[in-house]
Amino acid sequence: MRSLLVLIGIVALIVVALMYFGFINIDQTRPGMVQAPAFKADVSKVTLGTENKTVAVPTVNVEKPGNSQ
Repeated sequence: MRSLLVLIGIVALIVVALMYFGFINIDQTRPGMVQAPAFKADVSKVTLGTENKTVAVPTVNVEKPGNSQ
């Protein structure tokens, strides 16, 4: 783990040195945006409601088998 951190540090120092001597030039071509993008969406409207209705429910009869011993 330490060797990886040392390697990253060395690479960072090399990049800074190359920038200092002019071998690498980094320019910002467009301004950075701090705000999150805005979205607009058209969606359908959903309405919910209740309604009282009378529903016919079938009756179920269960017949137990008799003692046939």
